[in-house]
Amino acid sequence: MLLGSQLRRLREARGITREAAGYSIRASESKISRMELGRVSFKTRDVEDLLTLYGITDEVERESLLSLAREANVAGWWHSYTDVLPSWFPTYVGLEGAASLIRVYEVQFVHGLLQTEEYARAVVRRGMKGASAADVERRVALRLERQKHLLAEHAPELHIVLDEAALRRPYGDRDVMRGQLQHLIDMSQRPNVRLQIMPFGFGGHSGESGAFTILSFPESDLSDVVYLEQLTSALYLDKREDVTQYEQALKELQQDSPGPDESRDLLRGLLQLS
Repeated sequence: MLLGSQLRRLREARGITREAAGYSIRASESKISRMELGRVSFKTRDVEDLLTLYGITDEVERESLLSLAREANVAGWWHSYTDVLPSWFPTYVGLEGAASLIRVYEVQFVHGLLQTEEYARAVVRRGMKGASAADVERRVALRLERQKHLLAEHAPELHIVLDEAALRRPYGDRDVMRGQLQHLIDMSQRPNVRLQIMPFGFGGHSGESGAFTILSFPESDLSDVVYLEQLTSALYLDKREDVTQYEQALKELQQDSPGPDESRDLLRGLLQLS
């Protein structure tokens, strides 16, 4: 995505159309569009030809962009799990791993980044009915691997609003749910985690359309991405007007929910009742 956005910036600065850029690398206008959105892999020769077309002759600048192209073609660690993942999900894992800010509203269950191993196993078993024990364990392993990013030295910020329904809907037995509630209490005290609970008592709210995730990246060239998961596919929205609506919805959810301290007290209350 970063390389694609830089190629788009260079092309537009020269006033070159996507059609002309595609012709220069023996490709279509739509392929240039997919390259600039980071949706396809990059051939070094294509990038070299585009840089020449855009007038980039400085060897240092060319090598910097060509290095990005080589990095972009290296498969991420999550690709070894693609045999147990739906086709649209590896893209999300890659975006999540690159994000510096992850904003979430979740209603069905606890978000994957905050699940305990036992809770994750119960969720995966429910969602992968008929799957082998080995496939279930591989999916759980992926979820735990994703969580390491949240605990790393340069971890992203996680701002999450959990609907109370996600906390009261049991996955696993009583001990699993108690462990999950305690884990949320512990994680909510990390400096990079802002956890709020939207209580039943509030009534209707701006999250009525369902769960969503907004991913923001440290590179200023990259637009925010909204991720919407569906039963058989997922949507990735990056148009500014779409992102703005979801940002406003999350802002209202945060304003209408108890703050992090009050939400932690709510979690403690649920733990005592469980």
